[in-house]
Amino acid sequence: MLKGRGAVSSPPARYERHHGEAIDDGWYTEPAPDSVATSVQPEPARTVISRNDSPDIGFSQSINPYRGCEHGCVYCYARPTHAWLGLSPGLDFETRLFFKARAAERLRHELGKPGYVPRLIMLGANTDPYQPVEKRLKVTRSILEVLQNCRHPVSIVTKGALIERDLDILSSMARERLVSVMVSLTTLDPDLKRRLEPLTASPLARLGAIRRLADAGVPVGTLVAPVIPALTDHELERLLEAAARSGARCAGYVVLRLPLEVRDLFRDWLLAHFPDRARHVMARVHSMRDGRDNDPRFGSRMTGSGVDAALLKQRFEVAARRLGLESRMGFTLDTTRFRPPRDSDLQIPLL
Repeated sequence: MLKGRGAVSSPPARYERHHGEAIDDGWYTEPAPDSVATSVQPEPARTVISRNDSPDIGFSQSINPYRGCEHGCVYCYARPTHAWLGLSPGLDFETRLFFKARAAERLRHELGKPGYVPRLIMLGANTDPYQPVEKRLKVTRSILEVLQNCRHPVSIVTKGALIERDLDILSSMARERLVSVMVSLTTLDPDLKRRLEPLTASPLARLGAIRRLADAGVPVGTLVAPVIPALTDHELERLLEAAARSGARCAGYVVLRLPLEVRDLFRDWLLAHFPDRARHVMARVHSMRDGRDNDPRFGSRMTGSGVDAALLKQRFEVAARRLGLESRMGFTLDTTRFRPPRDSDLQIPLL
């Protein structure tokens, strides 16, 4: 296991024609490193706004400032997207990162197109907009500055306490009902957090971010995600209670999803960290996924199906009602204030 990394394996990209396999030929080999450095490269982008028509999520537009995520959450459903680049959804996903080059310029251009209709933009639907490299690159902040200037509504999901850096922008937008934040919580156990999502903010830091966002007037909720059967599901009520005490006004949850390569990555992680309960965890996963590792069907892929899923839903609803948390993922924002960028903002340099 590598220090500060979530994945304990690095499966090949599924689209590659040739795969290599390491073997021991009896000759001397260099000792394996105990860590892998992160590399970050610019990714030219003709567009920064992605669109979807999924009935399972409450937004049709999103922006992902980064591809790959240094947070290293082993369960991340976005890991398989790295295979499109010929890279491994395992260690490559958390060590070989890409950022949207000139994202703010491209966003100004897209928002200024004739006929653009303002709809909520979700920031960080795939990878976290406040992962560690954002502190240096400030791509997320540059995007928020454009959205603020255009009075465009945005919702943010993050596990990063770095969001507090942008309270100046967020509090200003909140006064015009243009922003909301969902802070994702997985566990209150610091040791489990370090194994499960190594470079994310600590549970206490995330709760502190909820408090400071709420105190600044920013609508904030919590997303308990993912709920992992037989590993974190027993914490559901305590997570909601901690979020409510910190100022969260709404809450949602997502059951563990294991699409494509994430299935084997998660199994390898379980065997490395919790070999005594790996079979039980997977059996509980199957009980909520129609006997499979993953159920991609709309309507059940977020919350699961079956008796265990129904009991989890009931527990969530009872706890949310008791705590005065609205059972929804996000807030209603104002799209009527939008103003397109000025002509001078749309000039994109030739170099």
